[in-house]
Amino acid sequence: MNDIQKALQFLCDEKGLQYEIVFEALEGALAAAYRKDFGNRQGNYTVKFDVETGDIKVWDVKEVVQDIGEEALEKSQEELIVRREKANAEERELTQEEIVDLPSFNPKTEMMLTEAKEVDSKATIGQVLEISQEVPGEFGRMAAQTAKQVIIQKLREAERKNVFEDFKNQEGRVVQGIIQRRDRSGGLIIDLGKITGRVPATDIVRGEMYRPGSRMQFYVVSVKMEARGPEIVLSRSTNKMVQSVFEQEIPEVEDGSVQIKDISRDPGNRSKVAVMTEDESIDPIGACIGQRGSRITTIINELGGEKIDVIEWNEDHVQYIKNALSPAKVLSVELNETEEEKIAIVKVDADQFSLAIGRGGVNVRLAAQLTGWKIDVVQEGVEEEPSNDDEDADTAVLEQEKEETPEETTEEIVTEVESTEGESEKE
Repeated sequence: MNDIQKALQFLCDEKGLQYEIVFEALEGALAAAYRKDFGNRQGNYTVKFDVETGDIKVWDVKEVVQDIGEEALEKSQEELIVRREKANAEERELTQEEIVDLPSFNPKTEMMLTEAKEVDSKATIGQVLEISQEVPGEFGRMAAQTAKQVIIQKLREAERKNVFEDFKNQEGRVVQGIIQRRDRSGGLIIDLGKITGRVPATDIVRGEMYRPGSRMQFYVVSVKMEARGPEIVLSRSTNKMVQSVFEQEIPEVEDGSVQIKDISRDPGNRSKVAVMTEDESIDPIGACIGQRGSRITTIINELGGEKIDVIEWNEDHVQYIKNALSPAKVLSVELNETEEEKIAIVKVDADQFSLAIGRGGVNVRLAAQLTGWKIDVVQEGVEEEPSNDDEDADTAVLEQEKEETPEETTEEIVTEVESTEGESEKE
């Protein structure tokens, strides 16, 4: 392996690129250097570089086209200007279909038939000619500088393309990143290794601490190739993040044995996840909670301590609404469906009322989002205005705040089970 090959291999290892990509960038840089010192602006040069000897061969590549007179080209150019101005007046771009009838000629990549026959007497329209070029001597300093700039630019483009393809495969998944800083709009800049991503201010969870240097998980919302390179949009508040974390931590969800039917979320506070399975041998809720709550605890930690209620999905609306209001115990559900809205009147005992509403109305609000029904919660035997998932829920909770029964979440239930088992073992 000579010095040139070693240098190319070093670039491949440093940039994480394939040898063919780096070699192609080198040949492109040599073509630019040739144009600078020995060629002309109308040359469409390609270079073949012999890595063993260091010799280069240069060709000017042209496609043979029909002869077009200068007068016809001038008229075509004038008509093109008219059509472009008309399109601008209509505030739109001129399409390729609108100018396909206009004769055109690009001297850099094309050669008219008459001129082509002087090079090759057998030339035909549509043929691609590779016209060999002489290399009079060594490249000068300016050509070398041009070649350097070209190869740096091509390597950057190749790196960006690789990063884009890597992260495009991560779209719709959860990735780990390190928080760098806040941007001017209040969003976050996240270090993802080879590139940075951005969390818009609207996708930040209120109450979460985002300290520079701390590592967190983020949901990849979209990956787009922009002029400056890949643009990666991340989120911490989307419902899809909850689903993605479930898929990562619960094998039954990943392989489809347990399906997530619906998710409602108050980011940073609480989520409700409705699950179901067609396999009678699998307990969908038990699979999500895990032995001694190991799986659900991991998920809660990854979501920054957000409480998770895992409930069983049911095609029967009445039973589904009962499940969705868990941990509250529901006495009855009366459905009232019209063309304008769907309302469910839910009756509970007095001691379950605050639990059904939840602190700040979060429980009934998430249940309504999950089921698609507007839920009015009323106490059995008490004649009063029902409390639903809107402002009435907040009022009802404030009035009974001192007597409120603490909410039992999946996390708290698991803790209670563990303590009970521990006492049994001691006895």
